[in-house]
Amino acid sequence: MSLQAIRYSSDDGIKLSILNQLQIPYQSKYLDIDSISPLEPFTQFSGYEAIKGMYTRGAPAIMLVGCYSIVVELYRVLNDPKIATNFGYDTSDINNFRNRLLERIDHLIESRPTAVNLANGCNEIKKIILDSNYDSISDLFNQIREFSENLYKEDYQSNINIGEHGLQYIIDVLSSENFKGPFSVMTICNTGSLATSGHGTALGIIRHLNQYLSKSNSKYPFYFDHTYPCETRPYNQGSRLTAYELQYENIPFSLITDNMPSFLIDTLNRPESHINQKATESLASSAPVRFIIVGSDRIVKNGDLANKIGTFQLSLIAKAYPEIKFIGAAPTTTIDYTTETGSDIKIEERPKDELTMVLGAKIENGEFAINEEGDVALERIRMAPLNIDVWNPSFDVTPHSNIDCIVTEKSYLVKDEAGNFHL
Repeated sequence: MSLQAIRYSSDDGIKLSILNQLQIPYQSKYLDIDSISPLEPFTQFSGYEAIKGMYTRGAPAIMLVGCYSIVVELYRVLNDPKIATNFGYDTSDINNFRNRLLERIDHLIESRPTAVNLANGCNEIKKIILDSNYDSISDLFNQIREFSENLYKEDYQSNINIGEHGLQYIIDVLSSENFKGPFSVMTICNTGSLATSGHGTALGIIRHLNQYLSKSNSKYPFYFDHTYPCETRPYNQGSRLTAYELQYENIPFSLITDNMPSFLIDTLNRPESHINQKATESLASSAPVRFIIVGSDRIVKNGDLANKIGTFQLSLIAKAYPEIKFIGAAPTTTIDYTTETGSDIKIEERPKDELTMVLGAKIENGEFAINEEGDVALERIRMAPLNIDVWNPSFDVTPHSNIDCIVTEKSYLVKDEAGNFHL
C-alpha cells in the first residue's frame, strides 16, 4: 500500500497521477490526469474530476493536483496542435491563449469552493499569466511549471515545520502546567500524507509527537501515549485514511465514531466523577485527552476556521474541559486574508447519496474479495430509506473564540489578551 498521494514526473515529458483515495485502505491504484477539466472526447481524466469526485482530497493536495493539472494540460497543448485546437486554444494568438487558459482555471477553482488552498494556488498562476513578462507561450508554460514544482517542495517543508511548531506548543503548554505522565490527543478527518505533499498538518504534529515525545524518547516528565481519530462521516476519511496512516506509521490509536468524543473525554479526563467508572476498562489507554488537533480548508482573517463537518462540535467539547487545548494546523496557503469572518465562507454541500450510501470492500472468508479485473471488489450499499430529504454540508466553521492555537509553517500563534488572533 502507499502513502504517496501525488506522483508527478518531468523526466520524460510531463506526467501526473494521483492515488485513488476512494479505494484506500483496500488497494493502491493510481489515476492518470491529462487535463484541467473534462472536455470529452479529448481528455481521459482531469484535475477537476479528481478534486470534485474526492479521488484526491485534503486542502494542500487539492491545490497541488489543481496546479499540476494546469501544467499537464499546457504541456499537451504545446506539443500537439490538434489537442490545442480541441481544447479551444489558439497558439498563434497569445491573448486568445491567455484568455482561454484563465477561463479553464476559473472552472477548476469551482471544483471545491470551500478549500481556499486551491484558489490561492490557481490565483498565483493567474497572476503569472496576467502580470509576468514572457515572450512566448512556451516561456509562460515554463514559469507556471516552475511555480507548481516549487509549490510542491514548499508544501512538504511547511508540513515538517508545522509538525515542529505544533510539538513545541504542546511541550510549552504541558511544561507551564507542570503536567506529568501520559496524555492523549484527538483528531478528525485526514490531514496526513494522503492530504498533502507528505507528512501532513494536524497528523504531522501527531507524527512529531510519536517521534519525539513518546514514552521511550521523551525528555520531559510527560509523554504522548495515544491518538483517537474520529471516523468522519459521511465520507469516512478518518476510518479509511487516518486509521490507515496511523497503522502504517505504528502510531498507537483507537478509532472512535463521531458521536463518541464527549463520552470518551469525560471517562478519561474525569474518571473519579463519571457516572460509569468502568467505561475505560476496555480502552487501550487511560491517558487523558489534552489536545484536539485538526486541519483546515480555510482560515479567515480573524482566525475562524472552516474544516470537515464535525470539527465545530469538537471545539465545543474542548470548551467544556479547560485542560483541553484546541489546535488548528495549516500552512499559510490555507489562510484567506480577504475574508473577515467565518460567516462569509461559502460552505460546499455534497451530493445526498454520500450520506445515505457507503462504499466498502466485499469480504470473503475473512479477506478482501477480488473481482474479475484483479482488483478488490467494492460494493455500494444504501443505509437509509429511498426518497428522503438530506442535508449534507461538507464543512463547518469553528469560531476563533473556540481555538487556542493556530499552527503554521512559520510559528504557532495564540490569541492576545483580548482574545484575538493576529494572522
